[in-house]
Amino acid sequence: MNACLLCSPSINSAIDASWCCRCKVSLWFVSSSACSTPRFSRSMHGPSDLAPAPRASMTVNGLPTGTMRKSRPTMELALHPDFKLTSLTIGREQAPLVVVDNLVADPEALVDLAAGKLFGEVVNYYPGVRSKAPLTYQRFMLDKVKPLFAPYFNLDGAVLRFTECHFSIVTTPPEKLDIEQCIPHIDSVFSRELAFIHYLFKSDLGGTAFYRHRATGYEYVDEARKDGYWRIVDAEQSGPNRAEAGYIDGDTPLYEQVGQQKGVFNRMLVYRRNSLHSGAVGPNFIPDANPRTGRLSINGFLA
Repeated sequence: MNACLLCSPSINSAIDASWCCRCKVSLWFVSSSACSTPRFSRSMHGPSDLAPAPRASMTVNGLPTGTMRKSRPTMELALHPDFKLTSLTIGREQAPLVVVDNLVADPEALVDLAAGKLFGEVVNYYPGVRSKAPLTYQRFMLDKVKPLFAPYFNLDGAVLRFTECHFSIVTTPPEKLDIEQCIPHIDSVFSRELAFIHYLFKSDLGGTAFYRHRATGYEYVDEARKDGYWRIVDAEQSGPNRAEAGYIDGDTPLYEQVGQQKGVFNRMLVYRRNSLHSGAVGPNFIPDANPRTGRLSINGFLA
């Protein structure tokens, strides 16, 4: 039997996408036998390792609404004729980074789709609202795009599946961020798991930056590094150089920025989930929940 995350908030693992027979809303579902314990006990800023469901607070076009409606739009996606893939590395530790410009042939269709969807607040550390991306987008990524970037992560031929894929809009004011949202984060400790962000905004709303932790020299945090890293981070956040309220945007006493990619419309970044990273959101950022004018992207995890 399937259980809706909105109806069963204690369950924390997304397996499939379907419709809730109780809520009548398209949401991420999980098996009722799924483990309710997150893979990591440590909370991480950014999209969590486990995909949470939206709460009952919803928005359409950036405006709150109390009406939930079903919508299952279908769309055809194709690679842009000027598709361009660039392979880069991050910092001293040379973790792979793939930058794709001109990803889809019709990015405006994705913006139009997002503009008609319901967005909800999330229960993890993502600083904004989300709505599930269409399954056609996931299939497009797996069939058309993954074979092009997988070799750069030594995953050529590997079977990857989506563990999360959402339209996302950053809406949290800088002064209301939790402390862990003010420092770089990881989304997993496993090097074979990937994250991507597909930018769907045209204004100068920032991109994505990558960091080195000064005390350890780490630019990524894997299973071997995680315990020592978190101990030091916990101590630092109680010290004189603790992170100030606001989105990290460059070097700080605790972290050095080792790379940054601008948020360009229809650009996609692919990187390992255990690379230390953060949204490069400037100090003058003004939250906007409207998908047509706000910091809209599609974020996904592959494992």
